Amino acid sequence: MQSMSDLTLGDLDREGAIREAVELVSGDTRAAFLSKAVVGGGALLAAFAAPVAAEAAATSDVAILNYALTLEYLQAAFYTETERLDAVRGKLARVPRQLGAVERAHVDAIKAALGGAAVKRPAFNFRGVTESQSKFLKTAVAFEDLAAAAYKAQAARIKSPALLAAAISIHSVEARHAAWMRFLAGVTPAAAAFDEGKPVSEVRAIVASTHFIVARPKKSAKKRPKYTG
Repeated sequence: MQSMSDLTLGDLDREGAIREAVELVSGDTRAAFLSKAVVGGGALLAAFAAPVAAEAAATSDVAILNYALTLEYLQAAFYTETERLDAVRGKLARVPRQLGAVERAHVDAIKAALGGAAVKRPAFNFRGVTESQSKFLKTAVAFEDLAAAAYKAQAARIKSPALLAAAISIHSVEARHAAWMRFLAGVTPAAAAFDEGKPVSEVRAIVASTHFIVARPKKSAKKRPKYTG
């Protein structure tokens, strides 16, 4: 088994779906744009927490939100730990703080929507990835690509229009994150005109292959989200 100290993009996506031809790009306009686009969680939190139709209580919507929540837990923990360790320098220095704040806002918003039905935060072990500039960036590219693909695949399955709008607002932010990380890594931000979503089974397999989650979350005893009518 390959050591996590040798982690590459291929380790995170063994099918190669997120690997593209590498080319050099110039300028910093994408990073500058994202820095202006980073916002607090207030508006998004309100979108999730606002009363919605009873159909939003569908089991499938709860499952999708908990699936998204687990991915957001993973991303938030990754950036938060990297910021705490203060091991990232240079062009990457602001990434953990900015992206960590956004991912934590996503966590808060989804937890607020689910209420007692929210899964608990898993325990993570990033196996040194948060202590290395190169490994941090490769993992950030993979995580942001994965999150964007995961949200895209689930959008058509969300029954509540209000929750769909909120989920799409997260998806667009994850896509911006992915483009920024790809720019920093020298990877083409958008090599194709269209993107395919990733099904749950594929996303879970990719996350499992990292071995970053060392203890799985368990659902609360409460089974219905607080937004039900």
